[in-house]
Amino acid sequence: MPRPLVVRRLGLVSYADGLELQRTLVEERKAGRGEDTLLLLEHPHVITLGVKLESARAHIVATPGVLAEKGVEVHETGRGGDVTYHGPGQIVGYPVIDLRPDRQDVHRYVRDLEEVMIRTCATFGVAAGRLDGLTGTWVETPRGPEKIGAIGVRLSRWVTSHGFAFNVAPDLDYFRLIVPCGIRDHGVTSLAALRGAAPARDVVDDAIVSHFAAVFDRLPA
Repeated sequence: MPRPLVVRRLGLVSYADGLELQRTLVEERKAGRGEDTLLLLEHPHVITLGVKLESARAHIVATPGVLAEKGVEVHETGRGGDVTYHGPGQIVGYPVIDLRPDRQDVHRYVRDLEEVMIRTCATFGVAAGRLDGLTGTWVETPRGPEKIGAIGVRLSRWVTSHGFAFNVAPDLDYFRLIVPCGIRDHGVTSLAALRGAAPARDVVDDAIVSHFAAVFDRLPA
């Protein structure tokens, strides 16, 4: 029987506030309180660094002056992965779910997040998939494979936090401030770039919720 899933659509949220909300929810779940939750939101322009801080900082291409001029914050996160950009037009999903007792497999969890974004792309007529050896959701373009969805997760006693970032219609120029996820050989794309126009944000949210519920066997509330 599917477990309940609380879905919270929060709009634009600062990175610091999003991080604090996740911490609160994670502690509740670890204590056996509350329900599994999926946070869907956008962040103001921010660059986030994974646990390998030295590598992640080396992949910030822009100078501190340029970042300040563009209003881009930089935050350490505690998640896996390298350096990532978040900004308006990108849907960020933070699942805070307990993978016990039947989904205690980190590799499977990451593949499932990829699957959610692959199915979401298909909803809007975009064929997406995986790229051998690389995490995330990818689309073949005339320039080669480009990433449309990034993943960086953290697990604590099998309760998840952080999650995925799905590019609906962000300003792709901001990705030039970094080497996205430390990958130099492939670019970044979005639904808007691939389709010529972006679907409405709430419609994409609905698709993500539907596919997340199906992949993780949850019942949205």
